[in-house]
Amino acid sequence: MANYVRFRRPDGSTGAGLLEGDSIAVIHTPFWQSTERTGETLSASRIQLLPPTEPRSIVCVGLNYSSHLQGRPMPDPPTLFFKPLSSIAGPGDAVVLPEGAGRVDPEGEIVIVIGRQVKGARSREDALAAVFGYTCGNDISAREWQRADGQWWRAKGSDTFGAFGPTIVTGLAHDTIELTTRINGEVAQHAFSSELIRDVPEIVRLVSAVMTLLPGDIIYTGTPGEPQQLKSGDVMEIEVSGAGVLRNVVA
Repeated sequence: MANYVRFRRPDGSTGAGLLEGDSIAVIHTPFWQSTERTGETLSASRIQLLPPTEPRSIVCVGLNYSSHLQGRPMPDPPTLFFKPLSSIAGPGDAVVLPEGAGRVDPEGEIVIVIGRQVKGARSREDALAAVFGYTCGNDISAREWQRADGQWWRAKGSDTFGAFGPTIVTGLAHDTIELTTRINGEVAQHAFSSELIRDVPEIVRLVSAVMTLLPGDIIYTGTPGEPQQLKSGDVMEIEVSGAGVLRNVVA
């Protein structure tokens, strides 16, 4: 198991590395197929962590836990949608509630990180072979806009509504990943990837059937339970097995 990060140094330059305790071993990029160390080591306390990948596409799966369906029928075909790149927020970034959005909820999620190009994965094995690792995600959602609009473009695509990070963890079994969401220190969501209606290889297979996924692309896998409403000042923490804790404050 390894933890990959992207970071910004105090001088403004950026890079990638392996998080090892309180240090970051800097590595050459791209690192998707081969991890090569540069020999430079940084103190984690002296750098700013960035979203751990720069995706070309952000795909999301909706209504993918029975606990979130709340008795509604499972969607068939599955509910898939995009988040714009402008929605990206990283570890420690403020999440801004847009004016007039009404109720806004957090949605803690396990996020798949693609590590090799894939189109038309024919089997579960082919789909899993394209997965580099996993990270924490928060699919922040404005519920009134979600219900009112024909598309979810502003409900889930507003600036800062696509938070993910802090690390990409590799080497996890796709069906044993634990997800926990805490709001102001209290557990608001908890689930395991084994509870996904459509699991990781099935999600990658479904998405790759119609679009090419490239290294660095990410897929939010869905949220469990019934999240609570956010208010300014709330501290959101999304934790995924081995990937650390994604912490953002609501502004």
